[in-house]
Amino acid sequence: MLNHSQQLTMTALTGIADIRPGDDLADILVKAISHNHIALNDGDILVIAHKVVSKAEGQVVSLGTIEPREEARELAAQLNKDPRKIEVILRESRRLVRTFKHPQQAEGILIAEHRLGFICANAAVDESNVGEENTVILLPKDPDYSARKICAALEEAFAVRLGVVITDTFGRPWRMGLVNVAIGLANVPAQVSLIGEHDAFGRALAVTVPALADEIAAASGLLMSKNGKTPAILFQGVDWEPAPSSATDLIRPQKEDVFR
Repeated sequence: MLNHSQQLTMTALTGIADIRPGDDLADILVKAISHNHIALNDGDILVIAHKVVSKAEGQVVSLGTIEPREEARELAAQLNKDPRKIEVILRESRRLVRTFKHPQQAEGILIAEHRLGFICANAAVDESNVGEENTVILLPKDPDYSARKICAALEEAFAVRLGVVITDTFGRPWRMGLVNVAIGLANVPAQVSLIGEHDAFGRALAVTVPALADEIAAASGLLMSKNGKTPAILFQGVDWEPAPSSATDLIRPQKEDVFR
C-alpha cells in the first residue's frame, strides 16, 4: 500500500557520533531517538546509511594490509587506480561488468556485480566518510540481516512496529547523478504491486509496481548529506504493510536484461 495520508514527515536524527568497529549501532540509534525527543509510532520507518552499519560491523579495510594480485595490478594500470583498491573490489565482486577510461578522465570507471548481486561502481567499495587515510569501506556482509537486527532492537526498546531500510548511493544507467537505493530491508516491502487497481480516471493498472523501498531510500538523500553526519532519517506517515522482503528483490534478473 502506498501513502494516501497526504502528509509525510522526514526527520534527521542528530547527535550520532562517529561509529567505530564493535559499536552497538542499535543502542546508539535508540539513544539518538530519545535524545531528539521523538515519539515513535507503529509504521514509522528508519532509513540508515550503510556506512555506519558497515563501520559498526567492522567492514573496513586498511589498504596497507592488501597485496594486489596480477589482475588487480593490470586493471589499476589501465584505469589509473590504486591496485590495492582494485584488489578489494575484485574480492567483493562476482564479475566485472565493464571497465573503461576516457582520455580526459584522471581515473577510469569500473562497474561490477557485487557479491550480493547489486550492479554498481567499484562493487560499492568506497573511501568517503571512512575517517582514516588509505582505508576503504565495504557493504555489510548481509544488509538484510543487519536491518532486521536493528529493527528488532528498536521495536523492543520502543514497543512499536517499525521498518528499517539500509541505503547506499548508486549511479543509474541512462541517467546522470546519484541517488540513494535500498540495499537492506526489515519489514518494509521492496515493491508494492498496484496491478488490478485503478488510476485517477478509472483505468485499470496492468503493470504498475512501484519500488517502495527505493522510493523511500531516494527521498532520504534529501537529508542524508555527505558532510552532514546525519546517517539516520526517520519517516513518519508512510502507509505500508509489513512484508518478509529483501533488498535483493529489487535486482532485475539477468534473463530480463534486454540490453545484454
